Amino acid sequence: MATWDDVRRIALALPETGEKISWGTPAWRVKDKGFVWERPLRKSDFEALGDKAPDGPILGARVADLGVKEALIADDPDVFFTTPHFDGYPAVLVQLDNIAVEDLEELIAEAWLARAPKRLAKTYLDSLEGS
Repeated sequence: MATWDDVRRIALALPETGEKISWGTPAWRVKDKGFVWERPLRKSDFEALGDKAPDGPILGARVADLGVKEALIADDPDVFFTTPHFDGYPAVLVQLDNIAVEDLEELIAEAWLARAPKRLAKTYLDSLEGS
């Protein structure tokens, strides 16, 4: 089970990442582009999800494209979901209480790669190969 401290630690360990309060909740950005953020469910989300609405902390995460989003939701619907607000948008919602820290690390790194400038992403990936 992951926590907001895990999200913060993982996100801020990535190059040129900062934390900012956006809409009253924490969000993490690379070069001023958001890649993960706290996303409490709103009234319209509860209405759309009905009894399937999860309780607990919700993380929003950018993904590379809609195919990745659909695959994550299909592969692990107990962790990943979406709402009509995110229809057509390359982001997935994550039940933080249901994701393993190891999986969270991969999700946040992929979200970061989806938003980081190409040169910065390449430098980061090259540094991983050298490890």
